[in-house]
Amino acid sequence: MEYKTRQWHEKCFCCVVCKNPIGTKSFIPREQEIYCAGCYEDKFATRCVKCNKIITQGGVTYKNEPWHRECFTCTNCDNSLAGQRFTSKDEKPYCAECFGELFAKRCTSCTKPITGIGGTRFISFEDRHWHNDCFICAQCKTSLVGKGFITDGPDIICPECAKQKLM
Repeated sequence: MEYKTRQWHEKCFCCVVCKNPIGTKSFIPREQEIYCAGCYEDKFATRCVKCNKIITQGGVTYKNEPWHRECFTCTNCDNSLAGQRFTSKDEKPYCAECFGELFAKRCTSCTKPITGIGGTRFISFEDRHWHNDCFICAQCKTSLVGKGFITDGPDIICPECAKQKLM
């Protein structure tokens, strides 16, 4: 056998790991060594962090670790996160919907999660939180964003409505 100006007996042209003769099978040279395809994959191929199988094409990197696209899923619902918006908590990835349902603060007005994904702005006052669009006067429905407001039990109202309520 001859490869790159080097010559071997046929039985000596072997994989450096398993020592099986290469013969007419495919092989992979690396530096000065020759590997059969199986040993090369076992030794050097990139493996998915989740399933430990070899990634042959189109993997995803998360936290500098390789994943198959189909293995990179939400910790809660198991839906694929490849190419989707996601966030992480405690080093685990979550789709935006699960993260909102499980961990986000809830809007006092609409009770939906305030995720902040996509730049959603919100207002916090004491232990209550509102989406910008939900921060409105309970009586006249005027936006209170950037304006003064009065608390009226569970409600928030604008100063005008507060004056009318006192009269």
